[in-house]
Amino acid sequence: MSNISKNLRKAREKKGLSQERLARLADVANNTIIKIEAGKNQNPTLDTLQKISKALEMSVDNLIK
Repeated sequence: MSNISKNLRKAREKKGLSQERLARLADVANNTIIKIEAGKNQNPTLDTLQKISKALEMSVDNLIK
């Protein structure tokens, strides 16, 4: 599992968000969140990362470290 997968799941759970709720907040497909967390999408676009990190109120750097 990549760092982004672990960091995304940890940050999402810390906020008490479901994958579906995060997807809605970030304005990305629910499938996108599922694939990133499962490690099936290890190279999400910068745009996607920015939307997700904004929804989680964290920096892109912290999401991908």
